[in-house]
Amino acid sequence: MRAVLATSVERLARAGCDFFVCPDNTAHLALEADGDHLALPGLHLVDIVADAAQQAGHARVGILGTRFTMQGPLYPRELAARGIDAVVPDTADQAMVHSAIFDELVHGDFRPQTRASFVALIERLAAAGCDAVALVCTEIPLLVRPEHSPLPILDSTRLSGRAALEVAVGKRPMPTWRGSTFRRAGAPGAGTG
Repeated sequence: MRAVLATSVERLARAGCDFFVCPDNTAHLALEADGDHLALPGLHLVDIVADAAQQAGHARVGILGTRFTMQGPLYPRELAARGIDAVVPDTADQAMVHSAIFDELVHGDFRPQTRASFVALIERLAAAGCDAVALVCTEIPLLVRPEHSPLPILDSTRLSGRAALEVAVGKRPMPTWRGSTFRRAGAPGAGTG
């Protein structure tokens, strides 16, 4: 998977792009796998969401995405680096979220009963002390909008789009992260390579 993504970044570089953004949270697990530097610097999606959580003053954030993302190390690591607790749902709720994504949402099937299940899950996260929920899958914010959620939403898709625009117009510094464990300079949790 990392090789496929690296090839895509290389094509963007050959097309004259200055940086890349990948709005897919699960793909960031592959982008962080060991490998050569990517051909372009990229915005790290998890950093963008974690920075937004920190800027908003959140202390405990529920994570909803694919099973791979919910069980992966990226959100706990980056939120913890900013003093924020990452909370993942229990196994049954993870299975519901993962199934909804792949059996319904990616097919454009947005069911009211599925939205109700997500809202009930977010209510349980609130009861567990979460003060925000990160919707870290492209399709979930299409189902659960801010007006549905009992907690403030950190929408990784919108946040990454906004960050990319800010880089493009010079309101945000050019990223330096080039995949693998190479983190952008100065980022909380920045590795040495």
